[in-house]
Amino acid sequence: MATSEAVAATRSRTAKVTLVADALRAAGPEGARLAAFYLSGTLPQRRTGIGWRSLAELPAPAGEASLELGDVDEALEEISALSGAGSAGRRRAAVQAVFAAATEREQRFLRGLLTGEVRQGALDGVLQAAIAEAADVPAAAVRRAVMLAGWPAPVAQAALENGEEGLARIGLVVGRPLRPMLAGSEPDVPAALAQVGKGRPVAIERKLDGIRVQAHKLGDEVRLFTRSLDEITERLPEVVDVVRRMPAQDVVLDAEAIALRPDGAPHPFQVTGARTASRSDPAALAATTPVTTFVFDVLHVSGEDLLDAPASERFARLATLLPEDVVVPRVVTDDAEEAAEFFAEQVTAGHEGVVVKSLDAPYAAGRRGAGWVKVKPRHTLDLVVLAIEWGSGRRRGMLSNIHLGARDESSPTGFVMLGKTFKGMTDEMLEWQTRRFLDLETGGEDHVVHVRPEQVVEIAFDGLQTSRRYPAGLALRFARVLRYRDDKTAAEADTIETVRSLAHG
Repeated sequence: MATSEAVAATRSRTAKVTLVADALRAAGPEGARLAAFYLSGTLPQRRTGIGWRSLAELPAPAGEASLELGDVDEALEEISALSGAGSAGRRRAAVQAVFAAATEREQRFLRGLLTGEVRQGALDGVLQAAIAEAADVPAAAVRRAVMLAGWPAPVAQAALENGEEGLARIGLVVGRPLRPMLAGSEPDVPAALAQVGKGRPVAIERKLDGIRVQAHKLGDEVRLFTRSLDEITERLPEVVDVVRRMPAQDVVLDAEAIALRPDGAPHPFQVTGARTASRSDPAALAATTPVTTFVFDVLHVSGEDLLDAPASERFARLATLLPEDVVVPRVVTDDAEEAAEFFAEQVTAGHEGVVVKSLDAPYAAGRRGAGWVKVKPRHTLDLVVLAIEWGSGRRRGMLSNIHLGARDESSPTGFVMLGKTFKGMTDEMLEWQTRRFLDLETGGEDHVVHVRPEQVVEIAFDGLQTSRRYPAGLALRFARVLRYRDDKTAAEADTIETVRSLAHG
């Protein structure tokens, strides 16, 4: 807890790494696992059943500190296992008991931990660097071990117990999710080709707006995991069937599950998202809202790890395992015109764009490298800032998350909100907007500052989705700031009619 507070109080990444490394060393090999979980703002139990209501009324804090990490973990393990009649009452009582033993500072930290709101800036990169520093091991060895283990916490324990040798023992295990490889981004196909291909052929794949699925098959057992490593096997029986039919005893695949219309065009993302998030009768949902499986990579097959094999080899192996219609559409080319044509075909068909992939690249899980680069058509709107939130972590003391509105003559205020974003802001932009919006302040509550609707900002976004949260019934997807438009007045910002026309194609 003291480390979390200290990390939150500094903006220096180097200082954050040193503070976390000191905490891991002090915890020792056994305690480092829990310390790493808690400092990253996550729990070993993932879900405990403890929600806001359980934390609404807490007992008076303890006068002296007595809780140990192991005590908290043991209590949360018992709480997460509660089920059946009367479990809600037993859970409330157990939560009260834990918080009664915590000091006021400890209660604040535990509340943030349980609600997913620990914001001290000890994110994944900081934690991995701290593990390397604490155990005096190469950062690259830590990154690879985290990729294979899925989480930094067990890696922290292995590194402090046995150093680099302990990290080397962490390998790919069929049935245990590993971190997925991520794609960088470029604004257009020529830029992506220049970065990835450098004059050599590349693979260009359809980019699907579905749910990333990592599929593990061992004999007849199939397990499915999301990008965040949550298991969703029971929710997608049709994906399980596709994987189970593969002619391999053991295999690990990277895939996408997406809901398609009868003509093959994709449904809006929300349809796929709602289907994969639902815990209702999976068979009934598969009949009414089926998802289609598209596999784009193979990481392990028949006892052989393929992570370090070049993509060209992995793609060739994949072609021998699955029917053509289950493999994601791709072309291999070094021709810019052919690449642009393929991109246009995918966008016209309603897909997100393409991913340009190096044929030489290994599977570098958990990192956004130059091996994969996504290209999507960029939509932009000129919107008005309606309010702004004070930042946390390294943005503490600065105004950060902006509330975005479009002009709407039917609204009493003249504007209707479409979402929020803090993406795309440079340090200089943060400093400028803090000064700017304090000058425009009209009031506020808690961490939100309301401002006069005068400042126009150009926002890039990937799409629009229906929303019950905002009165316009629409929200921006993946909104990010491009620039502030001092050359435009609020009267020149885009209207809600323009936004709706984009949403309806």
